[in-house]
Amino acid sequence: MKQTFEVMNVKCNGCANTLKTKLAKDFGDVEVNLETMPRQITLDVEPDQIDKLRNTLKMIGYPMSDEELDGIENVTTKAKSFISCAVGKMNI
Repeated sequence: MKQTFEVMNVKCNGCANTLKTKLAKDFGDVEVNLETMPRQITLDVEPDQIDKLRNTLKMIGYPMSDEELDGIENVTTKAKSFISCAVGKMNI
């Protein structure tokens, strides 16, 4: 079922490319809306896969906007997003 989620730390097309690439295997096509704040992703995800999606997003530095991150986790996800962004830009 198609669902839309708000994600943090998404800044540009490099970030969007990383999200599309990293999520494609498990969730198929991913749409990234760079026109909204916070950014939104839309993809096919079943209710029992949402935890997997949350974990994957956090692992690559783009946690869902409703995640409550402590100080270290917040800094860590931002650092991961910069790396993911740079990798995404190289693969555009």
